[in-house]
Amino acid sequence: MDRAMSTALCSGGRAIGLNEEPGFDGRVVVYPNNQTLKDYLSWRQVDCHINNLYNTVFWALVQQAGLTPVQAQERLKGTVAADKQEILFSEFNINYNNEPLMYKKGTVLMWQKVEEVTTKEVKLPAEMEGQKMKVSQVRARPLALHCDIIGDAFWKEHPEILEEDS
Repeated sequence: MDRAMSTALCSGGRAIGLNEEPGFDGRVVVYPNNQTLKDYLSWRQVDCHINNLYNTVFWALVQQAGLTPVQAQERLKGTVAADKQEILFSEFNINYNNEPLMYKKGTVLMWQKVEEVTTKEVKLPAEMEGQKMKVSQVRARPLALHCDIIGDAFWKEHPEILEEDS
């Protein structure tokens, strides 16, 4: 979700002006090799950045400068990233480089293995009856990250993602 939409949705932690909850675009695809997967995910992250930059400027022009959506779209036609960043900085005092990574990089969801230890009363032989035992399980929990996945650092930090048995 881009910054402008997130701002519109979550003023004070509640949805504003929505008839239904926001959704997201999810896909399941099998890629032939790890490099193709990394290239695809990198492209999606770049796409997130491009869309967020456009939307951040577009909504600043509409909400703060009073342009109509058509006027804002016309103003942005033919601009490149540097032009959009200059509009944000010179007209709205927004340094896009200081925006949170969540907006510029999107959200990466991955499974994180965690060990859960619980104490349970279990049925045991008579001599051990009534005793409690610690039971340990490894479970996978979803983890939301806002980080750069284009470079090698992310993949070196999380090699399990590309392992065959993960």
